Amino acid sequence: MPLNSPTDNHKDKIKKGKLYIVATPIGNKDDITLRAIKVLGEVDLIAAEDTRETGKLLAYHKIKNNLISYHEHNETRRAPELINKLEKGLSLALVSDAGTPSVSDPGYRLINEAIAENIRIIPVPGVSAATAALSASGLATDSFIFIGFTTKKKEKRKKQLKKLADENKTIIFYESPRRVLSFLDEIIEIMGDRYAVLAREMTKRYEEFIRGLLSEIKNNLKKRSSIKGEITLLVAGNDSSARVSMDAVRADIVKYLKVKETRLSELAKILSKKYDLPKNVIYDEALKIK
Repeated sequence: MPLNSPTDNHKDKIKKGKLYIVATPIGNKDDITLRAIKVLGEVDLIAAEDTRETGKLLAYHKIKNNLISYHEHNETRRAPELINKLEKGLSLALVSDAGTPSVSDPGYRLINEAIAENIRIIPVPGVSAATAALSASGLATDSFIFIGFTTKKKEKRKKQLKKLADENKTIIFYESPRRVLSFLDEIIEIMGDRYAVLAREMTKRYEEFIRGLLSEIKNNLKKRSSIKGEITLLVAGNDSSARVSMDAVRADIVKYLKVKETRLSELAKILSKKYDLPKNVIYDEALKIK
């Protein structure tokens, strides 16, 4: 065939569509970017982990668009279908029930297949439970490791925790309310009774942060008739601040409160330097004692 012979490859003439990875609220429906609202309204199709939940979000923001399900149980079959639509020029937005797709949520397979087919992938950033919890935790934020949900198999999970035992960065886990108490027991057994922060129902009406040693967090939860809401657990890394004896900290707080008329904010500042602990940790303990 001559080099200048005309071709009739229709596929080459079609401009491929774009795949948008859109972060959505983890609770409060107002926690969505203006760009996300625009993209969700303009794409040809929205692939959603749960079409009912995404439908509620779209209705709240007065967005009308077409939805198709894409979740862990159908992604093997659905991913090629969506890639085919993108190759035909349709634009697609991928969303999960809450937060950022592919971060402990479905999306990995579709994104990798899109990369293989040279389809443009565009992130539309927004809410993430991990960074939201970290920002309010008071734990070290300059360096952290995100684990997400650990494996459901107990022995494999314990091996995973043992590998993390010497990690000196803040460790971020996702956990279900059904398994959180036994999970706390496992961490204490393997990593020790470290300082931690448990974030529950973030951005919702009953948002809660529980701070203290892992054993204290566990005792707090055990007193409740039920535990509800998705949980983000942040555990201090294996460093000097994680090994501090909270009994020694409390003894110092009591001593200061008895002998000196020191404001709690000043007391927190002094003892945070002495024990290399976040000031809010000292302040919370001082409030409990006072």
